[in-house]
Amino acid sequence: MALGKKLFTQSAVPACAVCHTLKDAGSTGEVGPVLDELKPDASRVAKALRDGLGQMPSYKTMLTEDQIAALSLYVAKASGGAK
Repeated sequence: MALGKKLFTQSAVPACAVCHTLKDAGSTGEVGPVLDELKPDASRVAKALRDGLGQMPSYKTMLTEDQIAALSLYVAKASGGAK
């Protein structure tokens, strides 16, 4: 979870927190959807990270598969989307 949170808040370029609101991360981005409301599961987050979605760029050349997995799990659990 710590790696995922670090990627969300600062290590991914651009950082997810710039665009997305996620209470656990203390982020209040206003471009992308509010993740606390969307509550995506990890597979949905991973797909968006790999393929991009709308204005969101693809991160598949910027993050390793392990980083994508860590970030996806973090977002899913922190938003309440993990089941």
